[in-house]
Amino acid sequence: MKLSEFKFDLPNNLIAVHPPENRDEARLMVIHKDTGKIEHKVFKDIVDYFGEGDAFVANDTMVFPARLYGRKEKTGAKIEVFLLRELNAEMHLWDVLVDPARKIRVGNKLYFGDGDLVAEVIDNTTSRGRTIRFLFDGDADAFNKVIETLGETPLPKYIKRKVEPADKERFQTIFASKKGAVSAPTAGLHFTRQLLKRLQIKGVDMSFITLHIGLGTFRQVDVEDLTKHKMDSENFIVGSEVVKMVNTALDNKNRVCAVGTTTMRALESAVSANNRLKERSGWTDKFIFPPYDFKICNAMVTNFHQPESTLLMMACAFGGYDLIMQAYQVAKKEKYKFLTYGDAMLII
Repeated sequence: MKLSEFKFDLPNNLIAVHPPENRDEARLMVIHKDTGKIEHKVFKDIVDYFGEGDAFVANDTMVFPARLYGRKEKTGAKIEVFLLRELNAEMHLWDVLVDPARKIRVGNKLYFGDGDLVAEVIDNTTSRGRTIRFLFDGDADAFNKVIETLGETPLPKYIKRKVEPADKERFQTIFASKKGAVSAPTAGLHFTRQLLKRLQIKGVDMSFITLHIGLGTFRQVDVEDLTKHKMDSENFIVGSEVVKMVNTALDNKNRVCAVGTTTMRALESAVSANNRLKERSGWTDKFIFPPYDFKICNAMVTNFHQPESTLLMMACAFGGYDLIMQAYQVAKKEKYKFLTYGDAMLII
């Protein structure tokens, strides 16, 4: 398929700037793949579509405050550093994005807070990418505490407002436990403890994979031929507990629902020769776009995504290109909210 086939007009007023007051009261569009039927619900109604023995898999990655503001030595020019990936914990070595990139060169020292943290630029990676080393004497725990203090919740740039204290909690799922993501697995943001309890009472099982989301998930596709696009690698873990739960559900012909595109990527990156889930950890650069034969899941929760994004492409691969693109037009007409803090879609 071609990139241009995933183009649509997204009005600014449909981009959610704030989350809904209650997580599970976002709107939910339910799409039935077999009939093409589209229903309009509230997210907590999701319990009505699942029953005894069905399985939900979610991503338990935790977002850390990856955006740092500081200044350059000598000039004092203001700079923004976005922490992408820790390369070496002992040496406090990181891959980052910098802004303004043209002013930040190898050898520059960068100061954060009142000089509480100093970093040195040691290499260029991409146009805006740098490798930096934090000149910090403490251990990893002490370093993480400083980042927690100085860093800002990394809301996407399309949310055009200042970060608020409430974002620290709302830009995190309630099951976040493994620190390492620079963006939230947004489909998981709709779940509350009460909703999990209601699913449990119905006999629905839930388990977790970990995939630490990097900015590559949101990187713009700049080639018309999708087979030429390369995804950035992201670190993931599919452990024994989720493997056992998912394979039991598959053997019993129950529903297996991926909560979000990151969960789906991890599961599809850990498929055995007989189309069952297997334990796996490492890095995945799997790019899923139509046509694609999904091996594990037969249901998926996802938000409404940007035009021409790899996230929209995966949703189309799962729900069918024509049906999902039609659903997006319905979502616009019905004024659903899009992107990170927006509404959700259940494809079954």
